[in-house]
Amino acid sequence: MNAALLTEAATFSFDWSSIANFLTGKALPLAFKVIIALVIYFIGIKLIKMCTNLTKKALEKAKVDAGVQSFLMSVVRIVLFIALFLVIISYFGFQVTSLAALVASAGVTVGLALQGSLSNLAGGVLILVLKPFKIGDYIIAQGYEGTVSAIEIFYTTLSTGDNKRIVLPNGALSNGNIVNVSHQEYRRLDLVFGVSYNADVKKVKEILTTLGEEHELVEKDRGVTVFINEFAASSIDFGFRVWTKSANYWTLKWDLMEKVKEAFDANGIEIPFNQLDVHVTNNQ
Repeated sequence: MNAALLTEAATFSFDWSSIANFLTGKALPLAFKVIIALVIYFIGIKLIKMCTNLTKKALEKAKVDAGVQSFLMSVVRIVLFIALFLVIISYFGFQVTSLAALVASAGVTVGLALQGSLSNLAGGVLILVLKPFKIGDYIIAQGYEGTVSAIEIFYTTLSTGDNKRIVLPNGALSNGNIVNVSHQEYRRLDLVFGVSYNADVKKVKEILTTLGEEHELVEKDRGVTVFINEFAASSIDFGFRVWTKSANYWTLKWDLMEKVKEAFDANGIEIPFNQLDVHVTNNQ
C-alpha cells in the first residue's frame, strides 16, 4: 500500500515538473514575445498616425488637390500598415523573403479573387489623373447624385442634399457616364411655363423678361431669353432661359417659380390644368 502511494506521489511530482518546464521553457518566452509584439503594434499605430499627419500637412502646404490628397493618404496608410505587419511577423521568426515568395506564387489567385478591387484601384488612379470631378463638385453618376466628399483608393463618397452618404466604386465611375453639374462657374436655368390660349402672348413675354432682368441672381450680361416653346393640347408653353452662378442655381429656380406664379395671378394670366368634366345622363 505504501509503495503504491509513493509511486503515485512520484508521478504527481513528475507532472508538475513537466508543467514548470513548459512554462519556463516555452510559454513564458512566448507570452513575453506576444507582449513585445503588442507594444510594437501600439507604437507602430502611433507612428503611422504621426506619419499620416505629417504627410497631410506637407500635401496641404504644397497645395495639392484635395482629391489627390485623399488618395495619397489612403495609399500611405495601407503601405505603413503592411510594413507594420511585416515587422511583427518577422519578430516572431517568420522569414519575410519566404512570405514574399509565397505571396508572389499566389499572385494569380489573389488577382482573380480581387479583380474587382484592382479595377477600383485603377479607376481611382484614372479619376485622379483625368480629373472628371474633384472634391466639392456636384455630380450625377451610376444613378446617384450628390456632392463629392472623398476620393479614396477604391471608392468615391458622395453626400446628398438630405445628408445621405453614398459610396461608389471607382471602377464603375471611371467606366461610366459622369455628369459634373458644378464644373462650370455658370449654369443656364431652363424653365417652361404653360398659359392659356386666351392669354396675351406679348404680355406673358414682357412679364417673364422683366422678372429675369430684375432678379439679382441672374447674370444680366448673358441676357434673358423668352420664346414660345410649344403649342400644347391645352396651353401655350413658353420657354424661359437665364444664366446664373452654379452655386445659385436651385435658389434662383425656386424663387423664379414663385415670382412667376404671383405675376401671372396679378395680371390675370391663367395657368391651365387638367380638368375632367363628368356628364350624368338620366335614362328614366
